[in-house]
Amino acid sequence: MLDYARERYAARGVDLDAAVAAMDAFPVSIHCWQGDDVSGFESDGGELGGGLAVTGNYPGRARNADELRSDLEAALRVIPGQHRLNLHAIYAETGTKPVGRDRLSAEHFSRWIDWACSQRIGLDFNPSYFAHPLAASGMTLAHADTSVRRFWIDHGIVCRRIAAAMGAATGTPCITNVWVPDGMKDTPVDRKGPRERLADSLDAIFAETLDPAHQLDAVECKLFGIGAESYTVGSHEFYLGYAASRGKLLCLDTGHFHPTEVVSDKLSAVLQWIPEVLLHVSRGVRWDSDHVVTLSDELRAIACELVRGGYGERVHIGLDFFDATIHRVAAWAIGVRATQKALLAALLEPITELRNAESTGDYTARLALLEDHKTLPLGVAWDHYCELKGVPRDGDWLVEVQRYEHEVTSQRD
Repeated sequence: MLDYARERYAARGVDLDAAVAAMDAFPVSIHCWQGDDVSGFESDGGELGGGLAVTGNYPGRARNADELRSDLEAALRVIPGQHRLNLHAIYAETGTKPVGRDRLSAEHFSRWIDWACSQRIGLDFNPSYFAHPLAASGMTLAHADTSVRRFWIDHGIVCRRIAAAMGAATGTPCITNVWVPDGMKDTPVDRKGPRERLADSLDAIFAETLDPAHQLDAVECKLFGIGAESYTVGSHEFYLGYAASRGKLLCLDTGHFHPTEVVSDKLSAVLQWIPEVLLHVSRGVRWDSDHVVTLSDELRAIACELVRGGYGERVHIGLDFFDATIHRVAAWAIGVRATQKALLAALLEPITELRNAESTGDYTARLALLEDHKTLPLGVAWDHYCELKGVPRDGDWLVEVQRYEHEVTSQRD
């Protein structure tokens, strides 16, 4: 089968083995919050809020950091390649003494850093601007109260320092991604003021110069959220302008736009003006519902844009979903493997033939080639990649997760 697949792709001018080898250039940042339903480890944490909601009650949720790390290791055993872990500030390990979010330090993430080094994976980081009494109003960095705003600015400042320590320890830059839920349920009179305050707050957070070899900054836009249906301070237009003017990464989440908008079309547009993009891959169903990522047409289109544009070094891929209706380790495996399959399919595209057809105006050939590519033996190439990386192929990996569920997660109260 493998030789047959090689021949089929070679007939289109594609080297299957070269495409498989190129997969190592696309690590995926795996989000920790799928493993515990965005609960975190704060003893004084409040309801999620900020438009966030987790549905389902599948048994076996990770209840502490050790269980969460164990579950992540189980997922990594069935996911090919070397990847990253994306942490939120609410996953700090502060012992028996609560620590305010504005006073967190790298010390409170030392076990995460040690674990990442032992797993040989990089880390990414996020300030947590939700599930807190000072976020209950729906405003944080854009809050009209100076003292509230100061608390969240300080939270952002310490998070950047934590990320820098993570990057220094792991030897790869840690991306600090700033997303805030700030907005209003009904139509505001003053749209300008909150955006001015948000810009000032961001400038204060980013004022300290940190080594880009250790830490990078990203800002994340959103169309709307529950409780912020009529006005979102940090809209796409706001953050695109901010990122372009400040030289920051722009985070594009595939669930943060109108259902008729697609991120695949935005990548080449925004990358004309900003240095790098953080891509959060999710699957919104009617709204930003954060379903487990599947191998959809849009996911394949995004992967094609990354490969065709040569954006591998400028686009950082991470996942963002939380589904508590299915086994959480399986959700990670399904989402990451789907993302990787989309990337492999893009790397196996007959790009030379496609570009030649398009440049000569032969759109008939372009369409025919794109359609024919869909039925080429991607699955054989994928199985080969899994075998090379020493992880189970499709049809086998679920058995490993089910064994872990039987032995580990099903034993949790």
